[in-house]
Amino acid sequence: MAEYEDCIMGFRLDMDMNIHELLVIGDSDQLVHQVLREWATKNTKILPYLHFVQELIKRFMKLEFKHVLRIPNKFADALATLSSMIQHPDKNFIDPISIKVRKQQAYCAYFEEEFE
Repeated sequence: MAEYEDCIMGFRLDMDMNIHELLVIGDSDQLVHQVLREWATKNTKILPYLHFVQELIKRFMKLEFKHVLRIPNKFADALATLSSMIQHPDKNFIDPISIKVRKQQAYCAYFEEEFE
């Protein structure tokens, strides 16, 4: 249900920003296949979310879903961790996070201290 709620919130933000074409990249195999009507669900708790997402999809001119494996999706995991740590006085607002994509890998040194 949380994944559907995240998807719904994302679609609503996209609509607020007048986005008409969207590529949704998600690591929830179940959500992607259910929304695309490739898999069915009988879970009565998920059905209202699924129907609502399918109605929201109709508001976009072009929308494509792409499934990525959860393991290599470290970037999304890092953003989710950051968002859970952010506290803002206005609960309906989150400060934007500036992200720069580098063409080179960053290197760091890891030292492990041995205890006696």
